[in-house]
Amino acid sequence: MQTRDMTSGPPARLILQFALPLMLGNVFQQFYTFVDTMVVGQALGVGALAALGASEWLTFLMFGLVQGVVQGFSVVIAQRFGANDEEGMKKAVSGAIFLSLGMAAAFTVLGQLMLRPVLVLLHTPEEIMGLSLGYLRILYGSLPVAFAYNLLAAILRAVGNSKTPLQAMTISSFCNIVLDILFVFGFHLGIPGAAFATVLSQVLAALFCFIKLQGSGLLSGEQSLLSLNQETCRPDRTMLKEQLKLGLPMGLQNMITALGGLIVQSVINGFGVVFIAGYTAANKLYGLLEIAASSYGYAMSTYAGQNLGAARFDRIGRGLKAAGLIGTATALIMSAVMILFGRPVLGCFLTGDGAAAAAAMEIGYHFLQVLALFFPLLYILYIIRSCIQGLGNSVLPMVSSIAQLVMRTGCALLLPPLIGQSGVFYGEVCAWIGADLILACSYFYWMERLRRL
Repeated sequence: MQTRDMTSGPPARLILQFALPLMLGNVFQQFYTFVDTMVVGQALGVGALAALGASEWLTFLMFGLVQGVVQGFSVVIAQRFGANDEEGMKKAVSGAIFLSLGMAAAFTVLGQLMLRPVLVLLHTPEEIMGLSLGYLRILYGSLPVAFAYNLLAAILRAVGNSKTPLQAMTISSFCNIVLDILFVFGFHLGIPGAAFATVLSQVLAALFCFIKLQGSGLLSGEQSLLSLNQETCRPDRTMLKEQLKLGLPMGLQNMITALGGLIVQSVINGFGVVFIAGYTAANKLYGLLEIAASSYGYAMSTYAGQNLGAARFDRIGRGLKAAGLIGTATALIMSAVMILFGRPVLGCFLTGDGAAAAAAMEIGYHFLQVLALFFPLLYILYIIRSCIQGLGNSVLPMVSSIAQLVMRTGCALLLPPLIGQSGVFYGEVCAWIGADLILACSYFYWMERLRRL
């Protein structure tokens, strides 16, 4: 299986070569929710679409936590890979598996207990409460599957392989499309059918990554990263502490982001089903166009981690500059897509009552216009934050997430009384600005500290 050493060669080329397969893979991964939403909106109408929207931030709350902690575990693997520390890599992989098993069990139970009280707390309209709850119970029950896929994909990315996760997501996303159509249109299972399609498709992705890892020898055989003997299978306490030190703040960072989203969602829920539907449809396109940003972030995290392990500090700054230029150019293209193609894409989700669908369309397109004006700020945020995380610091990025929380929720609570319901849209932009300012200062501070060690 291919791995990639990112400690030598042109930074821009390395980052692009690593990010492009991730980008395609993440596009397919977004199809899980994108197709769910499109099929539900077309088959079941505005009310069902609003039910998915009301559950969106609760979905991100738990699954963002999973992705964050696992990404933190994998930073340690990338650092050991960059340092050519084979024994350290084995301990890091073993520790990541041990921690993921425990967290998967705990989060699954906790998630099921919290769902209904939180939906009530968010002022979810009664007419969509049952639909949202049923959808979320199925997704939260699949958390062990989410841990399995994210961990296996993170191990692959840590050693420079971004193609296998792409292949996994390509296969599973096509499966998801077929199952969505079959369960919702064919078997008339409604929103639960869309949820089951998502879960089964992610099972397929996890199995594919596992089979590839087994075949490559990274998880089996005498020279594997996880040699099956008593010494390497026993969790190493020092390694577990190091991985938790990185993983927990990164998971909390996503939870902080989700908390801000939940507060915004509670405000939006008060505006009624039509506003929820328009906001949800716009968020789906926003999520697709955000994918390149997260892909550059993953590439920057691996790049920074490997070069830190190799003590190549000069390359880290060059890589960050290259990624920033690439990200800005990409973001401008995505802004153009939102402006030029926003309405046709929103039309893929909104159907049913003509007046309601038209009103939802205007709400969604206004949101896209606001995002498009400032989209490069989001890409810079992902790149700098991931760079700092790859350098072994997950606390400073978490501080930036707290700034996002304050700005996003502050705007959502204060602006609507002043300028109307659209005031909630500006919370996203203000959150990006606040986080970027903190992250830029954090990067220079942390690099200077590392150079002095």
